[in-house]
Amino acid sequence: MQFARGYASRAIWALVFLVLAKLATVAVPILMKSLIDQLDAENTQTSWLLAPVGLVATYGLLRAASSVFNELKSTIFIRVRMQAMLALSLAVLDKMHALSLRWHLERRTGGISKDLDRANTSLSNLLNYMVFTILPTLVELGLVFAVLLISFDLSYSAVALGSIIVYTIFTFSISNWRIGHRHEMNRYESEANGRAVDSLINFETVKYFNNEQTEVDAYRERLSNWTLAAERTYVSMSILNGGQALIVTASVMLMLWLATSGVINGELTLGELVMINAMMLQLFIPLNFLGTTYRMLKYAVTDMRRVITLLDTTPEVQDVDNAPELAVKNGEIRFENVEFAYNEDRQILKGLSFDIGAGQKVAIVGPSGSGKSTMAKLLYRFYDLQSGQICIDGQDISKVTQASLRRVISVVPQDTVLFNDTLRYNLIYANAEADDAAIAAALETADLSRFVAQLDEGLETVVGERGLKLSGGEKQRVAIARAILKNAPIVVFDEATSSLDTASERSITSAINRVSKDVTSVVIAHRLSTVVDADKIIVLKQGEIVEQGTHQSLLQSEGVYHQLWQLQVDEPAD
Repeated sequence: MQFARGYASRAIWALVFLVLAKLATVAVPILMKSLIDQLDAENTQTSWLLAPVGLVATYGLLRAASSVFNELKSTIFIRVRMQAMLALSLAVLDKMHALSLRWHLERRTGGISKDLDRANTSLSNLLNYMVFTILPTLVELGLVFAVLLISFDLSYSAVALGSIIVYTIFTFSISNWRIGHRHEMNRYESEANGRAVDSLINFETVKYFNNEQTEVDAYRERLSNWTLAAERTYVSMSILNGGQALIVTASVMLMLWLATSGVINGELTLGELVMINAMMLQLFIPLNFLGTTYRMLKYAVTDMRRVITLLDTTPEVQDVDNAPELAVKNGEIRFENVEFAYNEDRQILKGLSFDIGAGQKVAIVGPSGSGKSTMAKLLYRFYDLQSGQICIDGQDISKVTQASLRRVISVVPQDTVLFNDTLRYNLIYANAEADDAAIAAALETADLSRFVAQLDEGLETVVGERGLKLSGGEKQRVAIARAILKNAPIVVFDEATSSLDTASERSITSAINRVSKDVTSVVIAHRLSTVVDADKIIVLKQGEIVEQGTHQSLLQSEGVYHQLWQLQVDEPAD
């Protein structure tokens, strides 16, 4: 119940009103007994008129009180439930952002989204049923048993108790059996939802290969599995409801047989017969909710299991206790004997050591799979090292807070993904306080001003899901402008031109050169022509540094860099 903290007083008042409503409800059969006995009795005209009228009025007041108390409970409790759901949603999103890049790369967005939806519903049910049904139901059952024990023969209480025991055992047994079907149904539903979301996210890829029907067939297969599991779940529900109805019917019939015999034998009045019948129904109404509560609790645990596991997951990358803020003065970067592997089967980086001076533009190049982009991820501390250390201005980045580290580094990724919002929103995402003048300057530096001026809605243009309404070059310029607005002392360009045509590459390269002035910049490049002016070029091969130097010195050495250069020079022009 941690998600409902801060609303204890509201919860207590809601509980008080619900218990009062139950008390009023239990009093109704007792009043009905008195009313019928008064009507059945041979009394004077005065008692005939006054007593029943008073009883009817009291009956109406009790019914009204029950309804009013229930509505007061619902009105007061709605904020508790909604705030708890809000707290859960925020906790899950916050946790997902705290988890490592590895976790996000391995997850299915659609499945997690569906689990979150079910968890919110289940949390609401937990609050409604567990706290505000179980206790009032126990109170109501206790009151009914007390009335039966005090007012009637022990046999009536024995029948009522036996009925409750049989009803409870049956309900719990069938509910436990149904849980397996519910597990299966939820799993297939998450798989189907995840497949659909994945298909839509990769909309263009589906179109490229004309695989619309393949995606529909795959979705149909998962939906078919879900449908079969759902059918089994609903059939089991029918078995449960039918069995409960039979137990209730048999119990009421047995109790009525006893009561009718009592009336015939003169042991009970007609009002007492009506009271017993009403009491039996009064027993099973809350008991039915108790069975529902048990099922809802079981389902809630089932539905929330993955979310609870998520909330209990320990982030792979964590700040050390009392970690200080990173204090950047110059922006010097040092890799010292850095070893890293994504898994035990393959070592990615093998003892890397190099320095990047303050204000330098250093390029990292090498064949595909040599570990270039991995170095950028390690600098941003998306992963922790196996050994060695990375320092900025002499401070080990694993010993400072992640937030302070990421504040001082701007990144222009290879594949820029934008929010489905306006161009302005995506630009100021790096700096919410950026004014129009700063935005205009960033657009000019990123060579984006003319493009924005041509848009009918300018900066208010919505870029579409993942920025699909923009070309690759336009998205990269947005990423560069965003990096400028962040105004960080260190900028990383992670193969920012690798997927662009020659004209766009030249434009982006010019923008990179402008951005790189007065900051420490790390340019991870596939196309060597974009880094010929770098202060230093580090050449990687199979996770090791094989060469480093300037463009000219590396060409003269006729090593790996020279071979890569010759291969790219010989490539046909775009």
